[in-house]
Amino acid sequence: MQNQFSRTEILLGTAAMERLARARVAVFGLGGVGGYVVEALVRSGVSALDLIDNDRVCLSNLNRQIIATRQTVGAYKVDAAAARVHDINPQCRVRVYRTFYLPETAAQFDFTQYDYVVDAIDTVSGKLQLAEEAHRTGTPIISCMGAGNKVHPELFEVADIYETSVCPLARVMRRELKRRGIPHLKVVYSREKAITPLEPAEPDCEAPESAPPAPAEPGAYRRAVPGSTAFVPAAAGMILAGEVVRELAGYVEQAE
Repeated sequence: MQNQFSRTEILLGTAAMERLARARVAVFGLGGVGGYVVEALVRSGVSALDLIDNDRVCLSNLNRQIIATRQTVGAYKVDAAAARVHDINPQCRVRVYRTFYLPETAAQFDFTQYDYVVDAIDTVSGKLQLAEEAHRTGTPIISCMGAGNKVHPELFEVADIYETSVCPLARVMRRELKRRGIPHLKVVYSREKAITPLEPAEPDCEAPESAPPAPAEPGAYRRAVPGSTAFVPAAAGMILAGEVVRELAGYVEQAE
């Protein structure tokens, strides 16, 4: 019998769809990348989502964030995302957390309840904490590296953090994860060199709290308000979601 996931089921199979329906995925960060992750997960049949973000939708989000519309400006991103999820699949179980994930808030989350964690946040301290918690609990995780100030979505790739190059955020993550004894982290990153915006971006409502604290040493990663497009963060989000869905579904590439 046809259902909303029929087109996916004929590719992945019934058992895979059942695994997706049983899975709970936590998506940390619902900006230009994380919003597309949520979109793809719910459309793929994942039936339990935890959404974590403390930003509200801003006018400047309309150029790239799938949850941003004129109707959602001013709303918490987690609430806008949850409403969109239920418009797509009313049966999806959604828990929302209006908080930024940082070492100070990490205790709110029990990673052992998650089948997968998606890191789509901006703060270095938060990204490191997510990687540490996932490593400690054995929870699968995938992390997005820098997507701002880039214009080539086709250059994103999936790799282990220790195989990355060019990306300044990935460089900082490699160094800090090595210090913490974390041997692996699956990431989506691009070797495209970030371009310099034509003029400095005006801070919007997400900049003051989302930006990571000043680095402790010269040359460390510092995030200014970046330029972005409709297609680069979306591509990164879809790649992240694709990795999660294939792994949770137990998908095995067919031999040609």
